[in-house]
Amino acid sequence: MNKFVLYLLLFCCGIINAQEKASRFYSVDANYFYGTILEHSPDISHLITGHPTGVILSFQRKTYGFEAWERRYNYPDVGYSLSYQDLKNQHLGENVGLYAHLSFYFLQRNLMFRVGQGLAYASNPYHPDDNYRNNAYGSRILSSTYLMSNFHRENIYKGFGLQAGISLLHYSNADFKSPNSSTNTLTFNIGVNYLLDYEDEPAYIPKNPEENDYTEPVHLNVALRGGVNTMGVIGSARYPFLTAAVFADKVINRKSTLQAGAEFFYSRALEEYIYYQAVAFPSGHTTGDEDANRVGLFAGHQLTFNKLSVVTQLGYYIYYPYTEYVDQLYIRAGLRRKLSEHFWASATVRAHGANAEAVEFSLGYRL
Repeated sequence: MNKFVLYLLLFCCGIINAQEKASRFYSVDANYFYGTILEHSPDISHLITGHPTGVILSFQRKTYGFEAWERRYNYPDVGYSLSYQDLKNQHLGENVGLYAHLSFYFLQRNLMFRVGQGLAYASNPYHPDDNYRNNAYGSRILSSTYLMSNFHRENIYKGFGLQAGISLLHYSNADFKSPNSSTNTLTFNIGVNYLLDYEDEPAYIPKNPEENDYTEPVHLNVALRGGVNTMGVIGSARYPFLTAAVFADKVINRKSTLQAGAEFFYSRALEEYIYYQAVAFPSGHTTGDEDANRVGLFAGHQLTFNKLSVVTQLGYYIYYPYTEYVDQLYIRAGLRRKLSEHFWASATVRAHGANAEAVEFSLGYRL
């Protein structure tokens, strides 16, 4: 899973690098968690045998509105996290994750919501002989996402504060290697935070509501998306795929851009899956002559932070002659990075419900 990958971390690093060389203020926090693995599929029920525990350590840069985007998002934190999780199951083992994260604040900064994206190392992935029961992690390197919502108080006493709440940790390789049932762990966490240079903390620069008054005319985008995935069968090789997309976008303010368009999907894995079904199950519905190509329509939203954006899209295959593979409704989510005035790149996951089909790396041109 050379995958969702380093590029996501690099994209998030871009937020930090784009800041002014003004005074920087940082904080650290440590959280202990205790929880349970959610049974999102009966396929992993045999792996839920205990209550996972672990820690999340984080280092972040505080923002105070030195740049306009910081003020628009109520002065978020930008940083990195390191997680350790004991999944309390001998077949799952232990996972260690490294993330880039953003923390957002609400309710007069008493409520913190954090989203982190990165990579995780699985100590005991699937092996056909030594660990065949672990159908959750088909590879040692996984994509990982964590969400955290905390009651959060800073600088209660000489820079030290407290926080407590809930977190969700997700591990998957997005079908880069089978099996890939994945896990989601819901936890309760409690921790402490410390604000470095707390005696010199600056005041927040006030927001100017007029800063968000901005629109653009409709722009046309063309994009090529590619990567590799499997056909979802254990032991399957990895095959390339390519997607060509054309879509329009409309900037409605400095935060939000609306999108709508069409795309053509070519998947070598789907071709192999059709062949496999025809040969392995000759009495089934697959003849082997079915068309593996797909055409989809989608609409979406782009949430912009400086040069980095979070992309979410909902699509539907209007041409899908072989319907035995995945659902016709699909979702796409990930990160997009502005490279120049016209070029952009993104790393996204395309999924059908809880089934992630592929991680897509895209290069686009905005006219």
